[in-house]
Amino acid sequence: MKSIDSGREFMKSGFADMDGRRSDQSGGVAQPPLEKPHEQSEKVIKLPRPDAPAIRKSNIHACLKDRRSRRNFSDQPLTAAELSLLLWATQGIDSVGPERCSTFRPVPSAGARHAFETYILANRVAGLEEGIYRYLPLTHELLLTGEMSGEVSRRLTNATFGQRFVARGAAVFVWSCLPYRGEWRYQHEAHKNMLLDAGHVCQNLYLAAEAIEFGTCAIAAYDQEAMDSLLGLDGDGEFVVYLAPVGKPA
Repeated sequence: MKSIDSGREFMKSGFADMDGRRSDQSGGVAQPPLEKPHEQSEKVIKLPRPDAPAIRKSNIHACLKDRRSRRNFSDQPLTAAELSLLLWATQGIDSVGPERCSTFRPVPSAGARHAFETYILANRVAGLEEGIYRYLPLTHELLLTGEMSGEVSRRLTNATFGQRFVARGAAVFVWSCLPYRGEWRYQHEAHKNMLLDAGHVCQNLYLAAEAIEFGTCAIAAYDQEAMDSLLGLDGDGEFVVYLAPVGKPA
């Protein structure tokens, strides 16, 4: 079969080639923070506990069977409890490892590196002002990072190549990657692992959204520079890798 280019080699395992290469971890370099730091003066919103009462469909077989990509949303808002559950299901922290070297979450991650940050573009979340937030999993809180406006919605639509339904979600989940969290341990092999991990995260969003009778649709077609700019990311040490709007199916 004809090869389009050598890019498919990226999909193969290269761990056998790591013999003799010294990672920053093995070299004694301090690991990167488990969570991106923020100024204490910035506005932080405490989320309710991610408890089961937000769940309307508790049968896992039904959630798996009914899971579909949903693109047509009503104007119904998410409740704070529902958003809390979705955030916990995708990147919440259940416990922190010894010496704060790792975190254990509802999603798997190679070496428990969890190289992502979660941003929420909140359009319709009850009790939460419209805005752009970053999830703080260590404390289960939201950090307000920017305003949500018609201009932001327009930029989001343009950044996803005219997919208008994205900006119509009650909330849009955007995952950025901080690659050094994985590179610190796995060097060049970290990149494939981190993209696999992104799939775990988004699948949990699909299933958790089904459980609260909302819907989502994974978006991988976006303009990299435009999405990074929208969230104020540098595009190198941190950049967008995936996004998904969440809304009540119309």
